[in-house]
Amino acid sequence: MPRFTVVVPVHNVQGYLHACLDSVLSQSYRDLELIAVDDRSPDGCGAILDDYAARDERVRVLHLEENVGLGRARNAGMPHATGDYLLFLDSDDTLTPGALRALADRLDETGDPDVLVFDYARTYWWGGTRRNVLAHVLSEAAGSTFTAAERPEILDLLMVVWNKVYRRDFVEREGFTFPPGYYEDTPWTFPVLLSAERIATLDRICLYYRQRRQGNILSTTSRKHFDVHEQYARVFRFVDARPALGHWRPFLHAKMGEHCLDILSKPDRLPPSDRAEFFRRTAEMFHAHRPPGARVPAELRVLLGSYAGYVLRRRATRTGRELQRRAQQVRAVTATKAVRARSLPRRPLDPHLAVYSAFSHRGMLGDPAAVYRAARELAPHIRGVWVVADEERAATLPPGTPYVLPDTPEYRRVTGRATYFVNNVNWAGTLVKRQGSVHVHTHHGTPLKYAGADLLEKPGARLHFDVPQMLRRADRWDYGLVANRHSELVWERAFPCHFTSLRSGSPRNDVLVRGDEERARATRERLGIPEGDTVVLYAPTRRDYRRDGLVERIDLARFAADLGEGRTLVVRLHPTLADGPARGLGLSDLHRRGVLVDATDEPEVQDVLLAADVLVTDYSSVMFDYALLDRPVVVHADDWDAFRASRGAYLDVTAEAPGHVTRSYRELAWLFASGTWADEESARLRAAFRERFCEYDDGRAAERVVRAVMLGEPLPEPAGDPGLVPAQTAGRDLLTPS
Repeated sequence: MPRFTVVVPVHNVQGYLHACLDSVLSQSYRDLELIAVDDRSPDGCGAILDDYAARDERVRVLHLEENVGLGRARNAGMPHATGDYLLFLDSDDTLTPGALRALADRLDETGDPDVLVFDYARTYWWGGTRRNVLAHVLSEAAGSTFTAAERPEILDLLMVVWNKVYRRDFVEREGFTFPPGYYEDTPWTFPVLLSAERIATLDRICLYYRQRRQGNILSTTSRKHFDVHEQYARVFRFVDARPALGHWRPFLHAKMGEHCLDILSKPDRLPPSDRAEFFRRTAEMFHAHRPPGARVPAELRVLLGSYAGYVLRRRATRTGRELQRRAQQVRAVTATKAVRARSLPRRPLDPHLAVYSAFSHRGMLGDPAAVYRAARELAPHIRGVWVVADEERAATLPPGTPYVLPDTPEYRRVTGRATYFVNNVNWAGTLVKRQGSVHVHTHHGTPLKYAGADLLEKPGARLHFDVPQMLRRADRWDYGLVANRHSELVWERAFPCHFTSLRSGSPRNDVLVRGDEERARATRERLGIPEGDTVVLYAPTRRDYRRDGLVERIDLARFAADLGEGRTLVVRLHPTLADGPARGLGLSDLHRRGVLVDATDEPEVQDVLLAADVLVTDYSSVMFDYALLDRPVVVHADDWDAFRASRGAYLDVTAEAPGHVTRSYRELAWLFASGTWADEESARLRAAFRERFCEYDDGRAAERVVRAVMLGEPLPEPAGDPGLVPAQTAGRDLLTPS
């Protein structure tokens, strides 16, 4: 019998679920079982839970046949518990390191109380942490066990289920369960604490309570907040059935009034049209449950009057400082709305107009370009217009391509009326998303490096990023394209916004899946690569531990020489380094002298990938794209620890690499000199990598996006593992010395 049973109800939290489960299973105290209840989650949570259960025998997964809500999902898990104590952990929260050991020690010290109350801290999406402001209650009660009557201040703590552990036989004896609906913790926590004969406290933060930027159920505007009335009615029925608890009625009566008024005061809880009704029902309940002769606290006397009186009182009690602050806010909002109103057209959206942009208006490139071409074929009735930075960029567009320049009347007219927006970079903050418009964010491929809100943990990496502004712009997204489940999990965590992940694959990589040999041949000719040469592509990424992002990890002239005759070294720098000192420090000169080929200016990276026989990279996400070609990949990771510490990484690419990993130039040179770069182990590693990260790429990603988003058709399922595209040098190991 384990000491703890941790019950985790799970619904639509795949971006946070790994962190939650890991926080439990990585505890130093291992005498536990984890019961995860999949509450018919529509995302990938069920598969994640099954994977954990397969790897850890302490995990048991229950898959419910229908969505029943948080409280009843907890109920479903309880009958399967065998631990001495129950701990209910919400699936977006985490235990702190050492929490279970501290709880176990405290339970031993206090002789197994009915309930142990512990501390928590709120963690915010922007990186802040704030401890429970009533933590002193826990420290003041840190002696022996007590009852709620002996220390009523314990009921001033947040009335939630997850900041306590409960002796299981106590819960079963009393028959405690969770009701359906919002605020289900209320009719659990009050009865539990009022019934407990022995309560103990632990003045230690054992749980991080995640304050999600968006997606918190209780911050959703809905009539479901009316559930709070029935939840308190349950509490009063519980007390009525136990005469010994009758003296608690005045306290609970006041708590009910405070709680309901708090809900009413929150601007994001109740629809405006329902606020008067909520007040009326609260007042009726407050009157019905008022104990005879009970004094009504001054702050609750508003419930003895009308809703109009409540509104007037709230206005009248605002301080002058609050009024001034609100006036300033109103002026700022009004000014912003006025500017936006002037920019918004009065004409309706054009259902046949789509606007495209790529890489901050650099031209017809990447995923947006692939979607544009597919739309021209599958939805010719939808006119596509490109946003390009200037006339020089416009000259790179195919003849006849409609375009506009930013911040021009034409730009404002087109973006004001377009129904569809497709971009791989956030649109400018001045672009107002109109109701009915559909924004598709294609991302930049599969993420390896930290992005979005995760950059808040890496101050150096976000030096030039305004993360809150980035997320405000991401609030406009309706769809985000993903090529695998890894990307889906990462993007939903890194961008806590209301968008739907579209399991489409990466449109720009359709050409890689199909393997356009003619296009590859044309690229090699354009780059001046001798016919028959083996092409070694070196594609490094930037480093965030250097202000300019440039770290020269390889002597390119030496590498090109060591490769020898019949091999061409092609270099493609990260786009952020293209205009910096990297090329001036030798790359341009080496290209001029014919030592290597600088392909940094090639518009489409897919052309360069098609032309290459082997990829050498460090931590560039281009490895995920190149894996579709099923050609050898070498990861040169000589500064992996520094890179990961400064930027952060979602996976250990040295442990889950698509090919051999080298830690020094000597290892890299030997790998190519010996022919090991393309051995059976390289193929095995590549196959495992492809299986995980090429999941949805089948050559139809662009078509899938157009059909699902623009034509409203059901999303076609990916065909499965994409076909293998043979290497340029199939059958010849040209890098093995003769």
